[in-house]
Amino acid sequence: MADTTLIASLERWKNGYSMPRELYCDPEVYASDIKALGQSQWLLIDHESRISKPGDYFTVDIGGESIIVVRDKEGKVRAHYNVCRHRGSRICLEAQGSVRTLTCPYHAWSYDLSGQLKSARFMDGTFEPDKHSLTPCNVQVFEGLIFLNLAAGVPPSFEDFSSRFIQMLARYNLVETKVAARRVFPTNANWKLVVENFFECYHCKSAHATYCSIHDEMKMLAFGAGPGSSDGLAGEYMKTFALWEAQEKRAGRQAAMFSDGPDSPYFQSAGRLPIGKDNVTESLDGKAVAPLIIPEDQHDGAQTGCVFNPVSVLLANSDHAIGFRFNPRGPLATDVEVFWLVAKSAREGVDYDPERIKAVWQVTLLEDKTITENNQKGIQSQSYRPGPYSAQESKIAEFGAWYQHLVRPVVGAATSQC
Repeated sequence: MADTTLIASLERWKNGYSMPRELYCDPEVYASDIKALGQSQWLLIDHESRISKPGDYFTVDIGGESIIVVRDKEGKVRAHYNVCRHRGSRICLEAQGSVRTLTCPYHAWSYDLSGQLKSARFMDGTFEPDKHSLTPCNVQVFEGLIFLNLAAGVPPSFEDFSSRFIQMLARYNLVETKVAARRVFPTNANWKLVVENFFECYHCKSAHATYCSIHDEMKMLAFGAGPGSSDGLAGEYMKTFALWEAQEKRAGRQAAMFSDGPDSPYFQSAGRLPIGKDNVTESLDGKAVAPLIIPEDQHDGAQTGCVFNPVSVLLANSDHAIGFRFNPRGPLATDVEVFWLVAKSAREGVDYDPERIKAVWQVTLLEDKTITENNQKGIQSQSYRPGPYSAQESKIAEFGAWYQHLVRPVVGAATSQC
């Protein structure tokens, strides 16, 4: 039957206000969210350097699904549902490893890395191995970044999804990078609260002293948490930015910025902005933290932000890049999964220190964890009422409208099945 809680909440949601309580808390709403995200979105999972050799694999959870991401013998990245075709046991029980075959620990059915069944003991003569391959999951690799989609039929066009970021990311040669560090920040808050917090900088001055010490204050007022996330305050800064942008375009370093509205399928945005305060990269002291990943022979003092969709984000600096995956784990739980990339040739302990690379966002995300967990606790109070957004939270208002477009097809599908 239709998700009546979700329908009722969407109907009474007032434009320009935060969401009704149920959209942040209700298990049925969460289930609809996961279905909608898995089917309609390409989800950033990791960087392909994590599986550098044939046989290397890792598992990833998306909602209630476990997916095996593996590099096959031909070097291709593949993804399979972590479900044996015999009686449904999980196959890979470790988070990552390296194998020659994918063998179920229950009855030892064995699959090659491409997912084809190779061995099934004591089956009768009518058994057809070709009909019992592992169920594939949609997977694509773009600039070294691995994306998954859980649609059972034809997935959304990955070319349409990724094409606008080609020019924006070309300078960074992310294919030739590797993961230098990673960390998960388990957060006791709904995924939409985590996204909303990431999409606004209204809270930055009061909550993120470290982040604000690195970035230009007027830039944050003018651009908030990225293109389209503010109303263009700080007019004097915009004059300065226009001069900088024109200079960067003449030098061939500045691609056109963009920011989608709520009617778009993926709610994407991208832009390159100067960090400010004479900082050459996003680090605690503003100094380099790793060898360059751009073609120039010096740092450019700018950062490129790419929002592939609200749960998949990449930030690229001259010497390192950061991938963010906002992974819903339950109605009141989200894992903020982060990986930091450096040049493939960089040597840990010689060319870079993982702790220096992580420092800025490690502090910021721990602060974000506290903020969003407190927000979630307050929303669960009987006294909670949706509040109005400020001028610095325009991107959140748009995200809310986009979210309605995201989940309404799921609601419609459920209604048609009643």
